[in-house]
Amino acid sequence: MAKQYIILDTETTGTGENDRVIQLGYIVLGAKEVEVHNELCASNIPISFGAMEVHGITPEMLAGKPTCQETTAYKRLLQLNTHDNYIIIHNAPFDLGMLEKEGFKTQMKVIDTLRVAKHVLPDEDAHRLQYFRYKMELYKEEQKEADALGIVVKAHDAIGDVLILKLLLTKLREAVQAAFPHANPVEKMVDLTNTPILIKTFRFGKYKDKSLEEVARADAGYLRWMLTSMENLDEDMRYSINTALAN
Repeated sequence: MAKQYIILDTETTGTGENDRVIQLGYIVLGAKEVEVHNELCASNIPISFGAMEVHGITPEMLAGKPTCQETTAYKRLLQLNTHDNYIIIHNAPFDLGMLEKEGFKTQMKVIDTLRVAKHVLPDEDAHRLQYFRYKMELYKEEQKEADALGIVVKAHDAIGDVLILKLLLTKLREAVQAAFPHANPVEKMVDLTNTPILIKTFRFGKYKDKSLEEVARADAGYLRWMLTSMENLDEDMRYSINTALAN
């Protein structure tokens, strides 16, 4: 059976530990026909106002909808969940974490386009999906792509974001091929997803625009304080600080 590529996004009641999926959208590439799945789903967790502000999904829109596990989209995703297939998400840990609360644990190879972008486009001002939508002028192509797939484009909507992600994936593949000309670009994106990102310069705080190596020499205690006291320190910054201290 041919490998299939699932480009996926969710919308949720919020970003906290108790929040849940209320929209599941994805497209499936690799077979003769492209599959498009896009369903709203009910949750017993109230939608936060901050989340509503982002995605525009209100409680009234979910009235009478099935739960995530009851949707056709979720059941099809379970069928696709094999080691041969690839799941492609922008900021994959968030969406996969939300899906795990619905009982879904991926067996697919994961491509996190956020991490890939940080590896191959390190000098960008941001790596958010909507940033790339405008920076790479993906918005100029999206309507034609949407019409072909029967997708309605709407910012921060799960299936709308999937469409932008599909266009971004093409650009990232080109960047990966340029950076690693002898590697299979798809497998290299899987590899980059699992490779820590070495951050070289502070973009925040009292040492903004200073290199981590410079701060390690001048104020190693501050870096050690960050490691022990900043609970929200992401894994890449933690890896980069440890590397700077080791050097």
